[in-house]
Amino acid sequence: MRRILTIAALLAFLPAAAQTPAQKYVQRQTGSGPLKGAVWGVMARDADGNTLLEYNSGQRMVPASNMKLVTTGTALHALGPEYRYSTSLGYTGTILDDGTLQGDLYIIGGGDPTLGAKDSIALKTDALFWKWKTLLKEAGIQRINGRIVGDGRAYEGNLEQNSWSYNDTGTYYGTGGNALCFYGNAVDLQVKASALGDTVKATQTYPETPWMHFSNYSITGPAGTGNSLYLYTTDLAPYAELRGSFATDRPAKTEHFANKFGALTCAYYFWKNLRATGWEVSGGYADVNRSGYIRGEDFVATEKAGKPTLIGSTQSPTLRQIARETNVRSDNFYAEMIFRSMGEAATELALYDSSYVAVNEVLLGLGLDLEGISCKDGSGLSRHDNLSPAWMVSFLEAMEKSPAFDAFLSSLPRPGEGTLSGMLANLPLAGRVRMKSGSMEGTLCYSGYILDAAGTPKITFSLLANNTTAKQSEVRAVLSRMLALLLE
Repeated sequence: MRRILTIAALLAFLPAAAQTPAQKYVQRQTGSGPLKGAVWGVMARDADGNTLLEYNSGQRMVPASNMKLVTTGTALHALGPEYRYSTSLGYTGTILDDGTLQGDLYIIGGGDPTLGAKDSIALKTDALFWKWKTLLKEAGIQRINGRIVGDGRAYEGNLEQNSWSYNDTGTYYGTGGNALCFYGNAVDLQVKASALGDTVKATQTYPETPWMHFSNYSITGPAGTGNSLYLYTTDLAPYAELRGSFATDRPAKTEHFANKFGALTCAYYFWKNLRATGWEVSGGYADVNRSGYIRGEDFVATEKAGKPTLIGSTQSPTLRQIARETNVRSDNFYAEMIFRSMGEAATELALYDSSYVAVNEVLLGLGLDLEGISCKDGSGLSRHDNLSPAWMVSFLEAMEKSPAFDAFLSSLPRPGEGTLSGMLANLPLAGRVRMKSGSMEGTLCYSGYILDAAGTPKITFSLLANNTTAKQSEVRAVLSRMLALLLE
C-alpha cells in the first residue's frame, strides 16, 4: 500500500504532459516508427497554460508553410484586416481636347497579388479592365497615342528571396514579383510524354508571353520515374529552358511555372483588351526595368520612365480575404507579396531585408523573443527559416491578444479544406480544429488551435518534423494521431 501511495504521489508532481494519452503516444515515437532518426518536436498548451504535449519543443526547425502563420498574423496585426492594395493608372504627356492621350498610359502597381488571378476572391480580368477603362473615360481619355506601360517600381530589389533553391524559382510556388503582377506571375504549360528518350511535348496555354524565347530540353523518361520538370528562367532576359524528365506512364497535365515579367504581362493583356474593345492604341506595350528605363517587347530599353500624372485607382480585396486565401491554399506568391508589403508600409522599401525588420518589429510588439525565430521570407520556401514548436505556440497565443485575432483565426483552414483535405477524417470534433500545414521534402508541420464549443481557443499546438525519410503519408498519420488524442 505504501508503495502504491508513493507512486501516486510521484505522478501527482509530474508535468501534466507526462500524464496525457497524447504525451504517452509521443514518447513511443522517439525510438521507433516514421519519426525515428528525424529532427522533430511538439508542443501543446491549454488556455490555462498547462502543457498537454511536449517533446524537443525548443529545437528550431524549418517550418515550411507554417511560416505563413507568422506572415499573415503580423500583417493583419500591423496593417489591419480591412487593408487593401491599390493599383493606379497614370499618364505622361498631354490629354488633347479631342480625348487623345498624347503620351504613355501607366499601370502603377501597389502590390496587389490578386491581379489577373483565378481564385475565389480575385476580380475577373475583364471586370478589372472595365474598371480601368472607366477611369480613362472619366479622365477624358478616348484613345491613346502611345504605349501601355506596366510599372512595378514600387517594390524594389530581387524578385525572389536569395536563399531559395534555384530549381524552385522556376516553379509557380517559387515565383516572386515587383509591385505589379498578373496571374500570380505564373505561366501554364500543357505537358505530355513522348516516346522514351524523346523531348516531352510542351505547349504554353496561358498567359501569352510573346516576347519570351522558350527552349525545350526535357526528356521523356522510363515508366515509374515520375515528373521532374523545371523551367529555368530569369528576369535578366526573356529566355527560358524547360529541363528535366517526364515519365512515359504519366498522363498529360498542366504544369505551372514562373513568369518573371508580371508587369509586362499585365500591360500586354490590358493593351490587348483595349484594342479588342474598340480603343485606338498607336503604341505597343512595355514595362519599366530595374534601372527605371522603359523596355518594349523587343526588350530594348529606350528612355527613362516618366513620373506619371495619376488619374485614379482600383482596390484589391481586403487583407482579411487575401490572408484566408493564402492560408487555405497555402499560396506562396500571396504570402511573399504580403511579406514585401510589410517592408513597404514600414520603411517605404519592399526589399526582403526591410521586410524582415518590419515583421520582427511587429513580433517584438507582440512580446515575442526574436532569438526563437529566423524569418527570411513570407511563404516558408526558404530552408533558412527556423523556429521551434515552443516559439510557434507562444506566437499563436500572442495573436489571441491582437485586435486582428478574429480575422487571423478565420483565415486558418479546418480539416477537409485546402491543403488539409483528408486530415482527421470522420473525427466528431475535427471541425473545432483550425491549423496550417507545412510540407517540403522531408518536412511536415502542423500548427494551430483546437477550439471549445464557443469557438474560443482551448488548446494551442505546434507539431514540426524535419529530416524525415519515411513516406510523408506515414509521417502525416503519426502527427494526425497526436492531434486526434489532443481532441479527445
